[in-house]
Amino acid sequence: MGIGQGMTDVVVAGTGMTRFAKQPHRRLRELVVDAVHSALADARLAPSDLTTAFFGNAVAGSVTGQEMILGQVSLRDAGISDIPIVNVENACASASTAFHLACSAVATHSTQIAIAVGAEQMSHPDKSLSIAVIGRAADVDAREPNPEATHSYFMELYADHAKKYMDRAEATPNDLAAVAAKNHFHGSLNELAQYGAELSLADVLGSREIVWPLTLLMCSPISDGAAAAIVMNPDLLDRDERTPLIRVLASELGSGSEPGAENASRRVAHQAYERASVGPDELDLVELHDAAASAELELYEDLGLAGAGDGAGLIRSDYTRLGGTTPVNTSGGLLARGHPIGATGLGQIHEIVRQLRGECGDRQVEGARVGATHNAGGWLQGDNGAVAVHIFERVGGCRGKYGGVGRLGSRAGRS
Repeated sequence: MGIGQGMTDVVVAGTGMTRFAKQPHRRLRELVVDAVHSALADARLAPSDLTTAFFGNAVAGSVTGQEMILGQVSLRDAGISDIPIVNVENACASASTAFHLACSAVATHSTQIAIAVGAEQMSHPDKSLSIAVIGRAADVDAREPNPEATHSYFMELYADHAKKYMDRAEATPNDLAAVAAKNHFHGSLNELAQYGAELSLADVLGSREIVWPLTLLMCSPISDGAAAAIVMNPDLLDRDERTPLIRVLASELGSGSEPGAENASRRVAHQAYERASVGPDELDLVELHDAAASAELELYEDLGLAGAGDGAGLIRSDYTRLGGTTPVNTSGGLLARGHPIGATGLGQIHEIVRQLRGECGDRQVEGARVGATHNAGGWLQGDNGAVAVHIFERVGGCRGKYGGVGRLGSRAGRS
């Protein structure tokens, strides 16, 4: 299912995001209010201007006890009521699914100005509960839960995939460590990131082992946070002509493939490229779902940034680091920015929109004009249960330091 070129234009009018971090002292609805008000201010809109809301969340029912009307409860505190509010649960892809639904509603004239919100509070006094609820994004009838586990079931899945990938692609633990070091460096430049530091490979490899070959710094953390984005038809947008439009070129959503078929990430990414009429070589930056460092290497290949077995070559060459040809996870990614699972997809979109506007300061990708997000969630029969890929393009001038460079020209200036 997708939208994009050939349908009504959809633009991102504004985004907002809280810091992603462990914030047990803050209620989920407080995080929502901060993100929503930030997005409204960015779009220069009032709550009363919104006509529909899509609210993404994955685990609040288990962690906070609030079920069924989480969006209505949380958005009322932000001044939003009396409009259709749709609650969206789709594992780690909940927020990007909410965004997809918002874009679809605007593109098909079902609504005029839609807000997509993603929020999660994963911190809990009983850490075992936080770990357990993540594992419920797999088929619970197909596995035996381990109440003694000190890590999520998904890290066992990622470790198994990492070992197979290392054998297939001749990758090494050093390559996994290089992904983590890159993303933590990027996170150090992002004031909204949970973590960030300049780490050596030895630092990453020397952190506590979770499941070999994954160490602590190669795994995404438990996080709390919220993010939001407002989409609308550009004809309704009140803007300064010098402000760039951020156009949604493609919004693709899919579910896991049957065993033996092309995996969902690869399939949905190819659909998005076709919808947007761009290829992976035209992307100036990418935010992808690095729930574990090994996943980033595999996704380089699934998204077409590298050929089969060549993912490790990208990280060794600094191709995906700031200053490289196609920087990946400039926000810090899930590894460093954090992974409040119901908010992650919109956290990625927030980063891409700000990058395309030229508003990211020391981590700005010079001349960025086309960017993509990849967000995946759940696990079923060897594949992600849900995958969303979005492609965005800057149209017009850039608010920030860098601007006025065409799509292909923007890449020529980077090594």
